[in-house]
Amino acid sequence: MIRFLILSGYFELMMYLQVSGRLDQYINVHYRYLVFLTMGLSLILALVQLKIWAGSDKSAKQSHHDHDHGLNTPYQRGIAYLLLVIPLVVGLLFPTINLDTTIVEAKGFSFPVSKESVGDPEMNTQYLKPDTSIYYNKSDYNDQMTKLMKKYETDQKLEVTDENYLEVMELIYNYPNSFVGKNISFNGFIYETQKNQQKYDFMFRFGIIHCVADSGVFGLMTKLPANLAVKNNEWLHVEGTITLDFFEPFQRQLPAVNVTKVQTVTAPKNQYVYRAF
Repeated sequence: MIRFLILSGYFELMMYLQVSGRLDQYINVHYRYLVFLTMGLSLILALVQLKIWAGSDKSAKQSHHDHDHGLNTPYQRGIAYLLLVIPLVVGLLFPTINLDTTIVEAKGFSFPVSKESVGDPEMNTQYLKPDTSIYYNKSDYNDQMTKLMKKYETDQKLEVTDENYLEVMELIYNYPNSFVGKNISFNGFIYETQKNQQKYDFMFRFGIIHCVADSGVFGLMTKLPANLAVKNNEWLHVEGTITLDFFEPFQRQLPAVNVTKVQTVTAPKNQYVYRAF
């Protein structure tokens, strides 16, 4: 009976995350089909366990328990069940929040990956540039980037949307000289920082490449009009020209946007963007 409850709990958790919209904050939405697969398998296995429990007498159940993967004692079974229940408790009871500039202010940002990621194969938090090269060998990655470049290399204006945000940003950082002089328009939240008595503005979106383990904050340095007053987390739509500007804290040039048009916009219901493969 316990196994039935746990398996049905996984089915209900996946359904809850899907219906509530919280699933978008855990995985790339392009992998939603895996959630439906998990739901189906959990439901089937739960029904199997219910049938076994309902159709077995007490002695048969005890015999089944005694030969279950070496879990011969109540203590061992209790530990196993506890480990299976923890994801259900976390998924149902722990709140999720939309990320904002607070996380950037707390950790700062570096390029191309955060210091916290170094040495931890399970976490690869990224900043500024989406980097999918870790999922390909060098040759395949170069082929992938070359193929994507063909979509945009002849466009004089880049219309950046939720769907293509991460791939466009990755291309701009990989081939900055190819995009200098092109017009660009996109939405994001503002992050303003002071470095060495110099003010820098960035336009960011939080994105998920595969799941939260490789999520990050991605965007471009922006040169806003001098008379424009902005504050962190304010959502803007900007249009401008791509340039290369020297960012002193990194001691390197970064792609930037010389903004010619800006307007305040409402934050989207789902503030994340996702990488399409």
